Amino acid sequence: MRDEILTYWEMCAREKGSLQRGMYFRQPPAVSVVLMSRRRGAPYEDSLSEDGTVLIYEGHDVKREPGMDPKSVDQPWALPSGEPTENARFARAAGAVGANRTLVRVYEKLRSGIWSDKGLFELVGYEYGDVGRRKVFKFRMRLSDAPDEIVQWGEVEEFKRVIPAWVKQAVYKRDKGRCVLCGTQDQLHFDHELPFSKGGTGLAPENVRILCARHNLQKGAKIE
Repeated sequence: MRDEILTYWEMCAREKGSLQRGMYFRQPPAVSVVLMSRRRGAPYEDSLSEDGTVLIYEGHDVKREPGMDPKSVDQPWALPSGEPTENARFARAAGAVGANRTLVRVYEKLRSGIWSDKGLFELVGYEYGDVGRRKVFKFRMRLSDAPDEIVQWGEVEEFKRVIPAWVKQAVYKRDKGRCVLCGTQDQLHFDHELPFSKGGTGLAPENVRILCARHNLQKGAKIE
């Protein structure tokens, strides 16, 4: 829903995935996603017209490496593996029409952890040209008149139950691969500290912990 205010976790739930980068191309008819920011100090120069209908979205830089400033080199078409970057995938899809047109859900960062759904846009074109001493992608998107479909609540709830791999990795490292109650390293489970049935989520590492099978069974669905 356009201009709806969302937490980061609500945004991830809607998109059914952990949003860890700013550009996600999805082959039509699936809807792509971009994350933008016009805050002071934002890493990219994104701009939205006053009426909110035209977005100029800057492509993304190479991955930062030791001794290299990403702002000093051209924004890339290809990854080191030779696979296309998200920049390239968006560029190749720009201007397609009909069933092949690329629709993009745009989210704008308002402050840490808080985002605004700016609506569904159509990718209508791009430029790849000189900005200072390097080449930069500029994608042009126009507010779409396509139906603004939103995932149903039941689907969002089901996604919140799942514990993504990146959350499991963070929790395993934090809890040192041991049950937080007895320290055992055998028959371990990832547990929602606040149970899903009570409103807990698997999308936040703060609500997930490691328990052994015995303590996990003892807990059940009660809040400790």
